[in-house]
Amino acid sequence: MANRSRVVVAMSGGVDSSVVAALLVEQGYEVSGITLHLWSEPGQEAFNRCCAPDAVALAQKVAAQLGIPFSTLDEQQPFYEKVVQPFIQGYAQGITPNPCLYCNRYIRFGLLLELALEQGADYLATGHYVRLRRDDLGRQQMLTAVDEHKDQTYVLSVLTQEQLAHTLFPLGGYRKPEVRLLAHKYNLPVAERVDSQDLCFLGGGDYRDFLRRHVPHMQNPGTIMTMDGRVIGQHNGLAFYTIGQRKGLNITATHPYYVLDKDIMRNVLIVGQHNELGKRQLTACQVNWIAGEAPVGAQQAQVKIRYNAPKIWGTVTPLDGGRVHVQFENPLRDITPGQAAVFYGGEVCLGSGIIESAQ
Repeated sequence: MANRSRVVVAMSGGVDSSVVAALLVEQGYEVSGITLHLWSEPGQEAFNRCCAPDAVALAQKVAAQLGIPFSTLDEQQPFYEKVVQPFIQGYAQGITPNPCLYCNRYIRFGLLLELALEQGADYLATGHYVRLRRDDLGRQQMLTAVDEHKDQTYVLSVLTQEQLAHTLFPLGGYRKPEVRLLAHKYNLPVAERVDSQDLCFLGGGDYRDFLRRHVPHMQNPGTIMTMDGRVIGQHNGLAFYTIGQRKGLNITATHPYYVLDKDIMRNVLIVGQHNELGKRQLTACQVNWIAGEAPVGAQQAQVKIRYNAPKIWGTVTPLDGGRVHVQFENPLRDITPGQAAVFYGGEVCLGSGIIESAQ
C-alpha cells in the first residue's frame, strides 16, 4: 500500500535533493518540492550556489518531471539576520563561525520545517547524508552516514528531538556514486551536476574579500607577536586570519610561524612554531544534546573540532549554563573558537557546542 504521508523536499537543484524527491515519490509519499530564495550580495545573485536562477530552474524542471508541486520561498531577510550577520559579527569578535550550523538550526530546520508543518506536511526531507533511528526509549538518534566522506552529522548536530521527529534523510544509507547512479536511473537532468563546497552566499569568492566589502573597518592593521612578546610583523586585520593558519602571514623567518591566538583588546595576532599549536582542552557554549538532555557527569566520547577533522577521544563534562568542557589526552592543534565541537558515541552523534576557548 502506498505511503500517503506528506513530505516537503528542500530542493536545491543539485543531484542529492533531486534524488531524494525521486526516491520518495517512488516510495509512495505525497511529495512537493520547495526551493529557498536566500540572501545574496546585490549583483552576485547568479553565483549563489543554493538559489541561483539556474539552480532554481533545474529544481523546477526535476519537480515537473516527477509530477510534483513546486514552489519557492523567499527567506532573504531571515537568512541575512540569522546567518550572514552572525558570520560577520563573529569575525569582528575574532572567532571563525560556521554559518551552516546557523542555517540548519534557524532556516532549513527552523523556518522551513515550521512552514511545512503549518501547511499540513508530516515531514521535511533533505539531501543531507545522515541516518536516523530510534533508541530503546523511542528517542531519535542521529547516526553517521554510510559514506563517511559525505557524512554531514557535523552541521546537523544542532537539531533537536522535535525537529528530527519530522525530518527524513533518505540518502544516509547510500554512497555518493550510488546516488549518481540513481539520478541516471530516474533520468534526472542534474545527474552529473558538480557538487559545490563553498559557502552559498560567498558565491565561490573568498570570505576575506566578502568581509572587506561589507565591513571595511575590519581592515585594522596591527602587530604580530610571538608568545614571549616579540614583535615580528604586521597583520592586515585580525578578521582575516584563523587559528592554525601558516600561509599569508608575510613574516620573514628561518622557520614557519602559525597563528596561535588573537588578542582582540590589543589588536595583536599571536603566532608561534608548530610545536606551540597544540592545546589539550576546550570549553564550548550553546550546547545541544540530541537526546534532549545532557549526560550525567563526565564521559568518554569522540570529538570533531572541524567539519573535515578526524574524531579524537576526549573526556566530555557538561557544565552549568548549557556549556561543556572537553579534555584531550594529547595536544590537539587548530581548536578554533566559533567552530563546533561535535560529540560522538561510536556512530551516534550525541550533540555539539560552539567552541568559545581553548587552553
